[in-house]
Amino acid sequence: MVQEVGKAPDPRSGRVGAPAALRSGLPLCFARVMQPQRIEQLDDPRVADFRHVRDATLARERGRFIVEGRGNLFVLLGRSAIQPEAILLSERAWRALGDRILEQTPACPLYVARQEVFDGVAGFPVHRGVLASARRPPPRDPLILAESLLGGPRAPRILLLEGLMDHDNVGGVFRNAMGLGGDAVLLCPRTCDPLYRKAIRTSMGGTLCVPFARATGFDELLRGLEALGYARLALDPAPSGVDLAQIDPATLGPVAILLGTEGAGLSEVALERADIRARIDMEPGVDSLNVSVAAAIALHRLRVESSSCPGAAPAE
Repeated sequence: MVQEVGKAPDPRSGRVGAPAALRSGLPLCFARVMQPQRIEQLDDPRVADFRHVRDATLARERGRFIVEGRGNLFVLLGRSAIQPEAILLSERAWRALGDRILEQTPACPLYVARQEVFDGVAGFPVHRGVLASARRPPPRDPLILAESLLGGPRAPRILLLEGLMDHDNVGGVFRNAMGLGGDAVLLCPRTCDPLYRKAIRTSMGGTLCVPFARATGFDELLRGLEALGYARLALDPAPSGVDLAQIDPATLGPVAILLGTEGAGLSEVALERADIRARIDMEPGVDSLNVSVAAAIALHRLRVESSSCPGAAPAE
């Protein structure tokens, strides 16, 4: 059933009234296109991509990923090169966000469901009532991405992630890259998926707008970055490293900041290929910092100019 949207449902018709954006003079044909469609059944084929969204394997097998949350939806609609293929909202979320969503004129279906149907499709309670599905972009060559950043008005700062398996940590790194001038994030083969919904949520939309690419071989990536003229700076808490605070960012050209998993840290291959081993000075007896915190400190310390990367998603 095609719906009008905005006001509380009329119990006699099962329809909901149009929000201000539709009442303010948009052409009728355009308004009809933008009307959301009601989802009444859990097995409705129109929302197949939203089923069991906690299962990352299902989304990857479909070539899709899921965006969760209001702020991240507006990053996807307004700041990302990726556009959604469908948006699913609870009735409450539609009433709250309908006008803002219509202002973005998304070229995809909009679906609205009662909260219990919404949660049943998703497979768990989604309290904010906002999901979007999007097609995964084709893989990028990390060295081509790194090369594309050269020759701009400032020396690029990119992040290399080796062996990060925690989605919150990966999302945190992307959030810091978005806010502190990281131009791209390159991933080793083992680092987890930045487009898993948990990583997107933690990143506040950073994984949707900070360019990234995954390498097939980490050693080859490090060698390729050297050939492109990137200094490879390994963050390593060993006392033998140079204090990060003593490095003058103005003296550095393009820099690739290497970040390893907590506990094991960077591999011997990464440390051997590094041009600089840098440590973040800490209080005595402290082993290390969270990897996303270390990334933020390094980006802030090595920042040479305000980044043109889009800002963070608005807080929910």
